[in-house]
Order: sequence, then structure tokens, then C-alpha cells
Amino acid sequence: MMGTLWWDRQLKVVNAFVVTAGVLILIGIALVIVDVCIRTVGLKPPGFTVATVEYILLYFVLLSAPYLVRIKGHVLTDMVFRRLPKGIRWWVEKFIYLLCIIISLIFASVGGFLFYEALLLGYMDERSIDIPYWLLYVLFPPCFSLIALEFSRYLLGAESLYEGELQLDSM
Repeated sequence: MMGTLWWDRQLKVVNAFVVTAGVLILIGIALVIVDVCIRTVGLKPPGFTVATVEYILLYFVLLSAPYLVRIKGHVLTDMVFRRLPKGIRWWVEKFIYLLCIIISLIFASVGGFLFYEALLLGYMDERSIDIPYWLLYVLFPPCFSLIALEFSRYLLGAESLYEGELQLDSM
């Protein structure tokens, strides 16, 4: 089993990813505001804004996903799970974690393959500006690997997604 030093380092990486996601989304908001202001005064806005903001939105989702798994901030449907007998519930919970780990690792490996292929072949994403296509997939391997590691914390028994406080929106 992995030691606490490993989990502490993983937490630092997850936190760095979510801070980066926050900075990126602020940059995206600023780009949209500048674009709208330039259009409002009748000038031609820069051509890169839309493509850049689209990439920022993708990066924001990928970089914040491991953090959301860690804090149980993602969507969780547990109405059927809560009605299961306690003995079966443990097995179903472990199966769900294992399934999430497998799916995350599939996304990490396919994303890694697509990144490598785009890098090797020099594909370009041709929009209002040309962007190397590998930038679309560069974060798939690290982010989905971290998601798999976060689910492995639950699988190994560090915590449970189904116990404790649920992250409910206050009305």
C-alpha cells in the first residue's frame, strides 16, 4: 500500500492543478471581456480569442476534475446504493471505484496515444489561428491518471464517496 508521503505529494499536485484551472478560467473571462469591449467600440477583435477560450475551457475541466473527485464535489447518484443491504453495498462500492479507475485509465492511455500521434505527425488544429493539435490532448494522461489515483484512494479504503457530508448546493 502506498505511504502517506505519496498521498501528500498527490494532494499537492491536485491542488496545483486546481489553482492552475482557476487562473486559466480568469484568463478566459478576461479574454472574453476584452473581446466584447473591442467589438462594442466598433473595432476588430483579435482572431485568437474564441479558439483560446475553447482550449481554456477544456483545460479547466481536466485540471479541476481530480480535485472534484477528492472533495466529493462531482455528481453522485446514490438513491439505489443507499437502499442496498450493508454487505452488498460494500461490494458494489468497490466495483464502482474499480470501474471508475479502469475508465479513467482508458481515457489517460487513449489521450496519451492521441497526444503522441499528433505530436509525431505534426497535426495542426486550424481555426482562426493554427494551434498544434497535440495541445488538445496534452493534459489527458496526467489528469485522468490523477482521477484514477483519487478513485484508488476510495478503493483502498482511505474514504468513501458514499459516507459523510454530500456536497449540496445551498438554496
